[in-house]
Formats: sequence, C-alpha cells, structure tokens
Amino acid sequence: MTVLAIGLIVFGLFFLVVGSIGMLRLPHVFARAHALSVTDSLGASFVLAGLAAYQGFSVDFLKIMVVLGLVFILNPVIAHATIRAAYRAGVRSSEGESN
Repeated sequence: MTVLAIGLIVFGLFFLVVGSIGMLRLPHVFARAHALSVTDSLGASFVLAGLAAYQGFSVDFLKIMVVLGLVFILNPVIAHATIRAAYRAGVRSSEGESN
C-alpha cells in the first residue's frame, strides 16, 4: 500500500510542477489560468488520493475525501472566476487582439 501511495503522490507532484512551469512560461493570463487549473486539479487529486491510500480506512481518510471533493468543485469555479474577471477588465490575450 505504501508503494501505491508514493506512486500517486509522485505522479501528482509531477502535475503540480508542470503547472508551475506553465504559470511561469505561458504568455498571458488566459493560457496561464487554463494550464494551472487543469494541472492543479489533477495534481491535487493524485496527491490526495496517495495520502488517502497511505492512511487506510479511518477518520483521516474521510477528511481527505471531503477535501478531494472540494477540490473537484472549487478549482473549476475559481479558474472560471479568474478568467471572467480578466476578460471583463479588458486584459488582452495577445498583442494584436483586444477582448
């Protein structure tokens, strides 16, 4: 069970690192928000699944599952709100294009 937990956590950390690199490398807020929301959802899900596998069935397992459910609900909402606020503020997605 520990090997499975470590594998899930490492896999999740890979997605979190890729999202962080995308946040630094991508040119504008829309691409950054897209890359970060997708990789953050996957990375956090795998890390939490690894922690749940490590804990086994206990009260902590249930707490981790509640947090995992909140991640699935809140990450898309936060990404949408961020992109919508940037769009309404008139942030440009590229040099020659206006929103």
